Amino acid sequence: MKISLKDTSKRFQRHWIFRNLSYDFTAPTAYALLGPNGSGKSTLLRIISGMQTPSLGKVEFTYNDKLIENSEAFQHISFSAPGQEIVEELTLREFLDFHFSFKKPLNGFTVADIIKETGLTAAADKPIGDYSSGMKQRVKLVQAIFSDTKVLLLDEPCTNLDQQGVEQYRDWMDKYAKDRLVIVASNDVREYYFCREQIDIEAHK
Repeated sequence: MKISLKDTSKRFQRHWIFRNLSYDFTAPTAYALLGPNGSGKSTLLRIISGMQTPSLGKVEFTYNDKLIENSEAFQHISFSAPGQEIVEELTLREFLDFHFSFKKPLNGFTVADIIKETGLTAAADKPIGDYSSGMKQRVKLVQAIFSDTKVLLLDEPCTNLDQQGVEQYRDWMDKYAKDRLVIVASNDVREYYFCREQIDIEAHK
């Protein structure tokens, strides 16, 4: 899988967040989008995911040398961000059953297995709305990491996690991200320690 940014630019009103960004992301490699708060990391990640459109330029998706329509790219992508909305009226079990009804889980995993991975088995039948912020972040991470997709996009993945949660995240990355195209938007080295390539958004103002 390859994702190509071609002179990709984003502007809010008269302010350019970033300009003329051209870059190829190829699997299996992990990339870090770096920069201070407000630099455009999250915006670029959402553009790559298809959630936002660039002001100028484009994003292309290629698999086995074949161009994939942007409208079809979502099925190859998993996404997690702290501000991501999840259906908090559902229990964890209901939410994961729903999520994995339209995205396949990683090979060999069932919903029960994934709940066990979260460490939230005792709360699996409670509404997600009753969870702490750290517990909710684990839910957002597992729905992305344990989806069988070629691309994994993570925006500040350790937000609201305690030390145990950070160690759990590191374990998941070590085990389940090696053969994928991973892009992490972060300014915290704990979140992108495994990324071989780093892109400074500030260099594209």
